[in-house]
Amino acid sequence: MILPIIAFGSPVLRKKCDEISLDYPDLDVLLENMWETMYESSGVGLAAPQINKSIRLFLIDTTPFMEEGEEDKAIKKTFINAVILDEEGDEWMFNEGCLSIPDIREDIQRKPIITIKYQDEHFDWNTDIFDGLTARVIQHEYDHIEGVLFTDKISPLRKRMIKRKLENISKGDIEVGYRMKFTR
Repeated sequence: MILPIIAFGSPVLRKKCDEISLDYPDLDVLLENMWETMYESSGVGLAAPQINKSIRLFLIDTTPFMEEGEEDKAIKKTFINAVILDEEGDEWMFNEGCLSIPDIREDIQRKPIITIKYQDEHFDWNTDIFDGLTARVIQHEYDHIEGVLFTDKISPLRKRMIKRKLENISKGDIEVGYRMKFTR
């Protein structure tokens, strides 16, 4: 089932999320719905707060970033109760967007290499190192479960410049090609 994406302005996007356990109700259905919602919205990642769940869960699929013929290098993963253990390297700029903040894209600085500890959809613990665009997508989604948005990482001047657009998003005064839920 395709779920509505929660728009900028909703308090759930600002909460540090709670861990979940193996007995979380209907997790398999939730994950299936999240994958379907992400793909329908043309996203490369989706965090639980974006569908109004304040839990430490996100998923990514970096296939859209791969060149033709390199799709097998894409990372498609579920992250539960994730903790970034380390970020390293020289920060690099990349233009990011967010399903909860449609029609706004900004250049964001992030470290290129991360070490992350997380549980997969079977609740098995993993510790992995990711780099490049995969690390960036993970950092963006991880920020969501920490209550941080990519717009928090831009300069005060840029924030003032997009303030009206953000207000319009929170009020629902936008048109997008996927289901959204606004605070109004």
